[in-house]
Amino acid sequence: MQALDTLINLSRNPITDDQYLAQCKQTLDEKGALVLHNFLSPAALAVIKQEGDENQHLAYYTQSRHNVYLLKPDDGLPATHPRNRQIVSSKGCITDDQIPQQSPLRALYDAPEFQAFLCEVLGEQQLYPYADKLSSINLHYAGEGQELGWHFDNSSFAITLLIQKPEAGGVFEYVENLRDADSGEMNFSGVEKLLDKELEPKKLAIEAGDLVLFRGRNAIHRVTPTEGDVTRMLVVLAYNSQPNIALSETARMTFYGRV
Repeated sequence: MQALDTLINLSRNPITDDQYLAQCKQTLDEKGALVLHNFLSPAALAVIKQEGDENQHLAYYTQSRHNVYLLKPDDGLPATHPRNRQIVSSKGCITDDQIPQQSPLRALYDAPEFQAFLCEVLGEQQLYPYADKLSSINLHYAGEGQELGWHFDNSSFAITLLIQKPEAGGVFEYVENLRDADSGEMNFSGVEKLLDKELEPKKLAIEAGDLVLFRGRNAIHRVTPTEGDVTRMLVVLAYNSQPNIALSETARMTFYGRV
């Protein structure tokens, strides 16, 4: 097991300090987004970037069309309705089983102190890896023109690390509290304003090495198209609040091209 201070910039991000934990939790609770700058140590970031470069040829690339709710179209509504309007997403991805065994990513993902930090900030009792061998750690690639279209998440939280920032584009944009999924309020009029560019989204300033915690169930969000020759590289650290959960085979085929 790699020492925590070889993975995390602990002087800037003291993840075992009670006051720091409280500040992080308060920010996430109030804003729905938490950016921890320079979270990765420079050495860990350099290794992860090198791994990403070396393994990019393994990536499975997808381009999909979807609505912002990530649901099947509603045939009772016109195609122009915000419930049905089609959005484009495109990216490449390498999966957990393609992340090197000695990668700092694996050491960080499994570190008890990191999981305890996440539990405290997210308000979870415990976090568990995916039961399948593909879904726990994913490294995403977005080359020129590739993007993540507007959508709401199905899960209550997302944990990401930016590994390489592109020359331009690749900006994380969001509008918080645009729907209330638990009550079934989908706010079609608000989504329509956003898609028609009548609503200005917020932007997160994220640099390489930053950790982002984001609550995207009710906050619509996207990543703008990458511009230039530098590929955007982003790691998704995926946990579940219950054990023995696997991503469905249909989802694995869609995202990874295999099960």
